[in-house]
Amino acid sequence: MTGRVCVVMPTYNERANLEPTLTGVFEKNPAVDVLIVDDNSPDGTGRLADVIAKATHMTPGLTVEKKRNDIASDVSFHEDDDAALLSDANVSTADLKVANRINATTNGSKLHVLHRAGKLGLGSAYIDGFKWALARGYDIICEMDMDGSHRPDDLHRILLRIHDDEHVDLVLGSRRVPGGMTENWPWYRDVISRAGSSYARFMLGLKVRDMTSGFRAYRARVLRRIDLDGIDDNGYVFQIDMTRRVVAAGGVVVEVPIVFPERALGESKMDGSIVREAMHKVTQWGVARMHKRIRDSHARELERRATRRQITDAPDDVFADDLEAEAEDVD
Repeated sequence: MTGRVCVVMPTYNERANLEPTLTGVFEKNPAVDVLIVDDNSPDGTGRLADVIAKATHMTPGLTVEKKRNDIASDVSFHEDDDAALLSDANVSTADLKVANRINATTNGSKLHVLHRAGKLGLGSAYIDGFKWALARGYDIICEMDMDGSHRPDDLHRILLRIHDDEHVDLVLGSRRVPGGMTENWPWYRDVISRAGSSYARFMLGLKVRDMTSGFRAYRARVLRRIDLDGIDDNGYVFQIDMTRRVVAAGGVVVEVPIVFPERALGESKMDGSIVREAMHKVTQWGVARMHKRIRDSHARELERRATRRQITDAPDDVFADDLEAEAEDVD
């Protein structure tokens, strides 16, 4: 793989998911950095993330000791012959042990944390994360959930796909192409997701099958061609808006199959109002698109060209073999 990679992961009350998710990402994806964008989580997600971030900037395999002086207001790090993390009155030894375990898996990766004042929304968290990563020269910028519904194995495959083809600008982890699937979803959630994607495809004239996928990798160059401040930033509508803007900006989009399991810890942040808003926005965009096509033959030609830049990958035999092996392990 070439190019620097940053995985943007918004968080709100995801403290319990930090260790399993970050450990998986770092173990499966060497030298990939992660940016946590925390919306002042009441459960202390941001505070623990800060401790982990500091640990990842130190030598792996540190020991943990209690600090005798409890006056300090922040965790301190000590590196000598017995390299140690020292806990103080504000950071528990347990948290330092979590940080130390994660640090042992980093493989050259670093964790960074961006704090926001409150719960400002998923889309705006991603946009702030994109801007942060662009300002620091990352070449590939990813979206990934912290809740365990996006698998680190699939992140590796998404990154391989974008690195393998310099012409590709956006790789979507897709539940709706051959090999892709959901796991342990309630039937009604799957129906809503499929119907929303189908409606968005029809109204916007796009070939992308999983329009609401939030597991994706962008090239920095295509993000720089998009007006990030103009993106609609609520939940599902954010993902749809980003996809259509990448296509409008001349980007090449591909989909690769992923498995999307139901989250194991915590509660989903999505609700019916977010879905209804997404469909309302898609309807507005679709009607505007149809009017433009009627009035402007040049717009129709541009849309045809854009359609040809959306590529659905063929079934992935290696991915299918991996899934079969996982099933055998479970049995």
